[in-house]
Amino acid sequence: MTTPFPFTAVVGQDDLRLALLLNAVSPAVGGVLVRGEKGTAKSTAVRALSALLPQVAVVPGCRFSCDPASPDPGCPDGPHESGEGAERPARMVELPVGASEDRLVGALDIERALAEGVKAFEPGLLAEAHRGILYVDEVNLLHDHLVDLLLDAAAMGASYVEREGVSVRHAARFLLVGTMNPEEGELRPQLLDRFGLTVEVAASREPEQRVEVVRRRLAYDDDPAAFAARWAGEEAAVRQRIVAARDLLPRVRLGDGALRQIAATCAAFEVDGMRADIVMARTATALAAWAGRTDVLAEDVRQAALLALPHRRRRNPFDAPGLDEDKLDETLEQFSGESPDDDPGPDGPGGGGGQPAPDSGPRGDGAGDARPETGEGGQPQASGGREQSAVRAAEPFRAKALTVPGVGEGVAGRRSRARTEHGRTTGARRPRGALTKLHLAATVQAAAPHQRARGRSGPGLVVRRDDLRQAVREGREGNLVLFVVDASGSMAARQRMSAVKGAVLSLLLDAYQRRDKVGLVTFRGSGAEVALPPTSSVDAAATRLESLPTGGRTPLAAGLLKAHEVLRVERLRDPARRALVVVVTDGRATGGPEPVALAGRAARLFAAEQVASVVVDCDSGPVRLGLAGQLAGELGGTAVTLDELRADSIAGLVRDVQGTTKRRAA
Repeated sequence: MTTPFPFTAVVGQDDLRLALLLNAVSPAVGGVLVRGEKGTAKSTAVRALSALLPQVAVVPGCRFSCDPASPDPGCPDGPHESGEGAERPARMVELPVGASEDRLVGALDIERALAEGVKAFEPGLLAEAHRGILYVDEVNLLHDHLVDLLLDAAAMGASYVEREGVSVRHAARFLLVGTMNPEEGELRPQLLDRFGLTVEVAASREPEQRVEVVRRRLAYDDDPAAFAARWAGEEAAVRQRIVAARDLLPRVRLGDGALRQIAATCAAFEVDGMRADIVMARTATALAAWAGRTDVLAEDVRQAALLALPHRRRRNPFDAPGLDEDKLDETLEQFSGESPDDDPGPDGPGGGGGQPAPDSGPRGDGAGDARPETGEGGQPQASGGREQSAVRAAEPFRAKALTVPGVGEGVAGRRSRARTEHGRTTGARRPRGALTKLHLAATVQAAAPHQRARGRSGPGLVVRRDDLRQAVREGREGNLVLFVVDASGSMAARQRMSAVKGAVLSLLLDAYQRRDKVGLVTFRGSGAEVALPPTSSVDAAATRLESLPTGGRTPLAAGLLKAHEVLRVERLRDPARRALVVVVTDGRATGGPEPVALAGRAARLFAAEQVASVVVDCDSGPVRLGLAGQLAGELGGTAVTLDELRADSIAGLVRDVQGTTKRRAA
C-alpha cells in the first residue's frame, strides 16, 4: 500500500487544512469544496486527511458499515444483533468523474441473477463511503446524472435504489470533499450549496515557501516511508487533538449574541435559504472546540463566515467568489455586544490580510478604467480607418438555448441530444465490440425462447454471447460554440457594440452553464484573428470580449474563413464534439475586391459541411438592409435579432434551426 503524504507536512494552505480539520471534528459541517489552480496540493491534502480520522466501529461482515452501537434496522445485510463490533480505519472513497450510475449507487448482481436466478444487490461507492469520506476530484466535471444522485444522498443521508427489480435502501452519510479547477467550469448551484465550506487555494509567491514545498516533495518521493516516519509525531498530535475536540464539541455553547451575528451576516450578504446560517453555526461551534473552548467567540463567527459564505452569496457566474471583509467586520461589530477592541478585525484568524474580495456587481460594471462611453451625440463615431477603444458590455440576460440538430456522440454536457454512456435508457442493440452496458431485460428476452433447446434444468438462465444486448442511452452533450464577432467600424457607428457585447456575454453565460467549449474569432480592419482558441474556460472568453476594440472596415469573408479553419483543426483534435457557429454581425462586407461575393463563397463552405449556425442580426435603424438574413441563407442557418435572443422571445428559434437543417439535408 502506498504511504500517503503526511497531512502536517503540507506547506501553507492554512484555510484548506483548517476546513478539512473542522469537518473531521464535526462531520455535520457538511464537507469542503476546494477551488484552485492545478498543482496546489488540493488532492494531496484531502487524501492525507483520512489517516487522521479516528477508527470506525462496524458490525463484522456488514457491507454497509453499520455501527454496532446503533445498527441500521433497514440494513440490507441485517438485521444485526447487538454485540461487540470490530474497528477499522476510516475510509476515503474516490468517485471517478467517469463512473457509471451502477458503480455509484450499486445494482443487481448480474452474475448471480443469470447463473443462480436470484436477486442480489451489489453495493456501490455510496455504501462504501458511509461513515467515511467521499472524495470527488474535478467535481465540476461530474456527469449530471451522478450529481443528482449525490444531491439525493447528501440531503437524505441514505441511498435508495429502485431498478431492474431491485428495491434497496441503505444509510449513506459521508463527508463530501470535492476539488476543482475553476478554469474548467463551475458547479451547478444545487451541488455547490451542498458543500458546507469552500476554500480558494493558490501557489505561494514567496520564494522561501516554494523552496520548502519542493524540498519536502523530493524527500517524500525518494523515501515515502522514511519521510512519513519523520512526521509521525506531528500526525499523532493532530489526531489526538481531533479526538479531544470531538469530545468537547457537545459542551460548546452557542450564545444568542453569536447567533444574532450569524443571522445578520447571512442577511447582509443576501444568501439564499437558511442552510448558510446552519452551516455557519456548526462551523463556529467546531472552531471553538478545535481551539479548546466551550464558548463561541466573535472571531469564530468571522472565520466561519469566510469559510461558509463565499460560494453562497449571489453573484454572476464569471465573478470570483469571496467576501468583502470590510462589510463583514462592520456587520459583526454592529451586532456584537462586545466593544470594537474585542473584534479580531481584518488581521484575525483566517482573515487573509484583510484585502477585500473583487466586487460582486454585474459583469462589465466595474472595469476600473477610463474607457469612454459612446452615447448619442457624445464621442465621435468610429469610421473606416479609426479604431475605437473598448466599450463595456450591457447587462447580460437569460438567453434561450440553441441546440445542434440531430443526435450526436460527443462528451457529456447539457446542450444537444446525444448517445452517451450515461443517461436514460432508450433501447437495446447487439454489442459492437466489447459489451459495456448490459440491457438486462433485452438480454433475458433474447435468451428465454431457447432455454428448453439448451437443456436448462436449474433455476439459472442459460445465456450465450449472442443473447447479450447493449443498452442504448441518450443524454445531452456539450458542443463547441464558436463566436464570430464583427468588430468593424459599422458595428460601432450606431453605438451598438455595448448591446452586442451584452448579447454575446449572455450566450457565453448559457454556454458556461451547459459545459460547452467556446472559441472567439473577431474580424475588423484588414483581417480576422482568433481572439480565443477553443477552450473550456468560458471566463477567458468573457475577458477577451470585454477588452475587444472596434473600428475599420468589415472583412466578413476573412472572419468566416478563419472560423472555418478553427473548426477544421478542432475536428482533428476532438472529432466527436459537434459545433455551433454564432455569427454576430450586421451582414455588411467591405474592403478588398468583391467583398460580398467572397463572403458568400466562404459562407457556403459551412453549408456544404452541414455546420449548425445562427446569425445574430445587429442591424438597426429605420431602414434595414436584411444583409444578415442573406448571410444566414448562405450559411444554411437562421437569423435572429438581438431582441429575439432573449429567452421570452426566441421560442421558435431552435425549431427554425432544425427545420432549416432538415430542408438543407433533403
